[in-house]
Amino acid sequence: MRKLELLAPAKDLKCGIAAIDCGADAVYIGAARFGARQAVGNSIDDINELCEYAHKFGCKVYVTVNTIIYDNELEDTQKLLNELGRIGVDAILVQDMGITKLQLPQDVDLHASTQTDNRSAEKVEWLARHNFDRVVLARELSLEEIRIIHQRVPQTELEVFVHGALCVSYSGVCYASEYCFGRSANRGACAQFCRMKFDLTDKDGNEIINQAHLLSLKDMCRIDSLELLADAGVTSFKIEGRLKDINYVRNVTAAYSNQLNEIISRRGSEYKRASSGVCDIRFTPNLNKTFNRGFTDYFLNGRTSDLASFYTPKAMGEYVGKVKEIRGNSFNVAGTTSFANGDGLCFINSNNELEGFRINRAEGNRLFPLRMPRGLRKGIALYRNSDQLFEKELNGDNVQRKLGIRINIKASAEGLYIEAKTCDEKLRINLQKDISLEKAQKSQIDNIKRQISKFGNTIFTVEDVIVEPTDFPWFIPNSILTEIRRQVADELMNKLSENHIDIQTKDHALHIQTKDHALQFPDKGKGSFHSISSYQQPYMYNIANRLAHSFYEQEGMSDITPAFEIKKPSSPLVMQCRYCLRHELGQCKKIHKQSGLLKEPLHLRLADGRTFRLEFDCKKCQMNIYADE
Repeated sequence: MRKLELLAPAKDLKCGIAAIDCGADAVYIGAARFGARQAVGNSIDDINELCEYAHKFGCKVYVTVNTIIYDNELEDTQKLLNELGRIGVDAILVQDMGITKLQLPQDVDLHASTQTDNRSAEKVEWLARHNFDRVVLARELSLEEIRIIHQRVPQTELEVFVHGALCVSYSGVCYASEYCFGRSANRGACAQFCRMKFDLTDKDGNEIINQAHLLSLKDMCRIDSLELLADAGVTSFKIEGRLKDINYVRNVTAAYSNQLNEIISRRGSEYKRASSGVCDIRFTPNLNKTFNRGFTDYFLNGRTSDLASFYTPKAMGEYVGKVKEIRGNSFNVAGTTSFANGDGLCFINSNNELEGFRINRAEGNRLFPLRMPRGLRKGIALYRNSDQLFEKELNGDNVQRKLGIRINIKASAEGLYIEAKTCDEKLRINLQKDISLEKAQKSQIDNIKRQISKFGNTIFTVEDVIVEPTDFPWFIPNSILTEIRRQVADELMNKLSENHIDIQTKDHALHIQTKDHALQFPDKGKGSFHSISSYQQPYMYNIANRLAHSFYEQEGMSDITPAFEIKKPSSPLVMQCRYCLRHELGQCKKIHKQSGLLKEPLHLRLADGRTFRLEFDCKKCQMNIYADE
């Protein structure tokens, strides 16, 4: 039986706990430095507290150390790894191969971040040779490509993004933000070049498209494909969003958790959840009500169009109807949608720009904005990107995760014997109370079950109480049952705490990883590197420190070039994308055989006049973007 893991983002401690309460089997979080979201770092103390909470339910905590590292940061990186090992995190996510040359903590798994650009079976095999336990695959891969990778490297766990924002470039090989603004995506400081407006011009300088968000993709949503992904070999289903707020985390995590539970309810002999506990979620998740730019399953089922959101890089939300009539300082909306004071609405105006406003007062479907939007017209489609009633529901105290337990009580004239265990049987305790019992005048079984099940505000919920013998003749005072219940709760909590202490106090003597993977590869020596050495530019290996230099030297790389961030080349390749603008515009030459559809080369032009040449590599079905000097 294979475990399936729902992996949720944690901007901070509160978001991490919320994700676990809503059904996440694991969370990923950034430390104070070296995470690919520079804006969201967390203290060791907070990560430790998150570990303590997560491990009670068998959930895991992964920490992102997935930026490229400079030489003067190696010592601090080592200190961080030591601290993460001490507090018992479950894995670290890595981009920089130099980190594999540091002393890594024992019993902490090594995950290859999507920033290592994992698009092929050869790359995953290569990473497995270097003791990576898990590989986060490129978002662009199709279901069939994922299946092939799993078949080639079955012992390596595969993690796949299933929801959230999409980068237009393959992760780890985007240099546009660093080139234009001195803010490196590989250092966690992306300035979101791909969300900007561009003109599209042809070979002669003619403007084809004026100021549109030509590289801004819709958000990923694969909630209807989880079963297919599981069957293809995916272990972990990852939700993007370490910059998202707590309500986004609650809503999206709950939606995907419910979907996984539904799959397991049908296929419980094949799959099970990777963690323990029962989540009581007293709201109805709705992905359309949470931040999104419109949804796509991206390349999961092959190449399609309608991947981008040209009009806006912002969230539009759910469609709520069309403007039916405008009168004075109000208007009404056709349809049956209910509105509330404070709802946020938006629409695409005549300039093809997103225009938003807030409802001051709602009277049925007649809405009174604080100020009437200038671009609002009869017949315009409206979208709600802020739903006050739904936000209020998410903000309520309506989520709780508990560990299910089973209690067995046996009695004789000499005393009581109690066994309590979690439903997954990972925790078990035994108690004995040497007390004299009197015969009961009537059956006590119902009262025993009722009293022993009152675990109140603890993290435990009683799934079953078995009382033996079945004709139970003894009388047990409620005071004794209360004492038993408290003792069971205390003993189980002590067991949970001991588990975490065991993790913390293991011998974390630092060592270079020498894990013996079950999957063995033929020894290709230095030549093993060349099966994955296909980058168009040598700086795309992101070698930013002496340990990374040494790593690739040992792999047999002859032309070791510093990372883009250290030495900027002229007219560089700044993005490599599976997304193809020509295909998105209906101009794919593989589909439309006529020549001369668009005069190439095509260029993107920013408002400040800087231009970028588009190269279409049809053999690889890939678009490359070069900066013009």
